[in-house]
Amino acid sequence: MRTISLSHQDMQHRIARFRDLQPLPIQQSDIPLAARDVVYSRKLLSVIGLEGAQTPINVGAPIRGAAGMTMTLAVCPPGQGPGLHAHRQTYETFTVLKGRFEVSWNDDGAERAVLELFDTVSFPPGVCRAFRNVGDEEGILQVLITGGVHDMTDIDFAEDAKRRIESVAGGLSREFEKAGFTFTAGKA
Repeated sequence: MRTISLSHQDMQHRIARFRDLQPLPIQQSDIPLAARDVVYSRKLLSVIGLEGAQTPINVGAPIRGAAGMTMTLAVCPPGQGPGLHAHRQTYETFTVLKGRFEVSWNDDGAERAVLELFDTVSFPPGVCRAFRNVGDEEGILQVLITGGVHDMTDIDFAEDAKRRIESVAGGLSREFEKAGFTFTAGKA
């Protein structure tokens, strides 16, 4: 097999330094934190983005292009994590890098498992899932998205997420709908 060589300078474009990662701009809005917490991890740090595609999840990713995979670090304080949602065409795989997380799945989120340090779970497209930090300290999940373009139109939240957002302020779910989110997961 013929191989390629990369210079030290070229390789710098394939290294992501944790200390330099910034939260996604989509999370920094005038929307109240209580509503954002229904949809996002408290802090999403994009590490690997899609080559040639600019989506709100890819913004600021220091590494571009890894065979259609994106990688984000989801940072959650105790008790926090996004609500039930499904991905239409992509797989979502979580690995605990710090702390303990409970994952729940199916339309009602009734199925549950607690993940410990370095445990991994992978959800196929079309399955509702959620996660929540059940530890006493800030937790970090590595989130890998594979199998398609990961943008806001791939993500569909359950109606419960819309109700929780609306309880913060009436009409607030429209702000998330403007970004491409829907609230129809689990409906026939």
